[in-house]
Amino acid sequence: MAAKSKKQKTRIEDIRRIELIEAAHRIFLRDGLKGLTTTRICHEAGMSQGILTYYFKDKDEVLFEMVRFANRLLMDAVVVNLRQAQTRWDRLIAIIDGNFPESKFDRNTANAWISFYAEAAHSPRYARLQQLFYKRLRSNVMSALFPLWPKSRIDHFLSGFAAMLDGFWLRRGHSDGAISREQARTLLVEYSEKMLGDDMVSKLKLLR
Repeated sequence: MAAKSKKQKTRIEDIRRIELIEAAHRIFLRDGLKGLTTTRICHEAGMSQGILTYYFKDKDEVLFEMVRFANRLLMDAVVVNLRQAQTRWDRLIAIIDGNFPESKFDRNTANAWISFYAEAAHSPRYARLQQLFYKRLRSNVMSALFPLWPKSRIDHFLSGFAAMLDGFWLRRGHSDGAISREQARTLLVEYSEKMLGDDMVSKLKLLR
């Protein structure tokens, strides 16, 4: 009975932690990292003020877990697209589409991620999460292009690819009319076609 009670308590604690992380994520998307306070997170989660420190060491811990959660949502969108890809070219398009989720490429979300990038510049913990994103991006692109291209050429291609991804999100945060999802997607596809060349694109469209 005692073991069952302890297990049930742990389960409830896990649920409460998830609820607080999801509440922090909703505020993050609306107001960025700077808008996140302990009071606002607890209020958004429908919990009493101060309960956050019962489930987390401090506010920084819940913010870190929230960014991991947000990052995972973007990564999962790429994975879903990759599973539907039939060719290597489809894989590359799936990566592009996954990084511009149709329901999330908006000004608020863009500004939220801009605030994270700004924080990562002087926070080693956030910087590691940022590097994890780039590492996963590199792995996904490698799965489409290697061994047709050597890793050195893929890394050169990826430098521009990642810079354009970041740049489009930055421009999206600048104003509602700065760039649309379709424009961003089209420009990144065009970049890929020009950098890879007609012969490579033709091969990618044939190979699984």
